[in-house]
Amino acid sequence: MKKFFGEFKKFITRGNVVDMAVGVIVGSSFTAIVNGLSNFILKPLINWVLALIMGANSLDKVFTMLQPAYKDIVNEAGDVIGQEIDLANSIYIDWGSFINAIINFFLIALVLFTIVKIINKVREDGAKLKKRKPTKEEKKGMKALGIKRSNKEAVAAYYADKEAKAKLAEEEAKAAEAEKARLEREANPTTEDLLKKILSAIESK
Repeated sequence: MKKFFGEFKKFITRGNVVDMAVGVIVGSSFTAIVNGLSNFILKPLINWVLALIMGANSLDKVFTMLQPAYKDIVNEAGDVIGQEIDLANSIYIDWGSFINAIINFFLIALVLFTIVKIINKVREDGAKLKKRKPTKEEKKGMKALGIKRSNKEAVAAYYADKEAKAKLAEEEAKAAEAEKARLEREANPTTEDLLKKILSAIESK
């Protein structure tokens, strides 16, 4: 029993289990926010526009009756004054509910896409700021050039110039390495290199 509880404690204190629990809780709250924005703000606006175009409560009355059932309409005195369709006992295709479901799906997808896009944008901007945090060497370099860190354009130009110089230095290092390798190969030719030289000398004659 002690071993069992020891393993259970080890399991629940794992980082991935805690992260998963937090993700589930946050995901549930996030779903409530998305549904609230869709159901209580966006969807009523769309239904209002559709009602203006198609008539009041149009989506609630858009259905195809397959097998209607009727019920009596009774007045206050208890007299039957007519009949109306009993939707609870009728067989029909509810196009309005189907259209509402489609609208709800697209609204939730749109809201979710927008929120994720905003979150990703904030993360990207944060990553850029974190990446662009100047080091001590860069601070000294900007200070030597008289660049104030509050001047964003000057700082951006400083980083661009630094990146260009780093790229040029990298290209020069690669070229120097390639030249060194070529000279070393010429000084210590392989059998393949010797055969190529002999073949080239024969062809030249």
